Amino acid sequence: MKKQFLFLFAVLMACVSMNTFAQSVQDFTIVNKTGVVIDQLHVSAVNVEHWGEDILGTEVMELDQEWEIKFHPEETECLWDIKITDGDGNEIQWEDVDLCVTSKIELHWDGTKAWITLE
Repeated sequence: MKKQFLFLFAVLMACVSMNTFAQSVQDFTIVNKTGVVIDQLHVSAVNVEHWGEDILGTEVMELDQEWEIKFHPEETECLWDIKITDGDGNEIQWEDVDLCVTSKIELHWDGTKAWITLE
């Protein structure tokens, strides 16, 4: 009986550990190559009509800085929109980014045109 209890306890702990460290397929690293300091960063599923909270909170994303974005392990949506805002309130948006096929996104802006590169 004691061996069964220890075995069940070990299985339970393994399950808890796997959920604690589980990654979502949408997890990615974002890199600021825009030429501006990003004051706000929003990522929203394409089928949602409003932007969620600012991921940066009270921080800013400096030029060439990288941030790791983590999703809930049970998230299934692949297509997401990304919006940034600089300190002057200027916004740039990228739509329909497939986060299920990339692990790194570089945001670019040349003053007139915005684009992303995916790895």
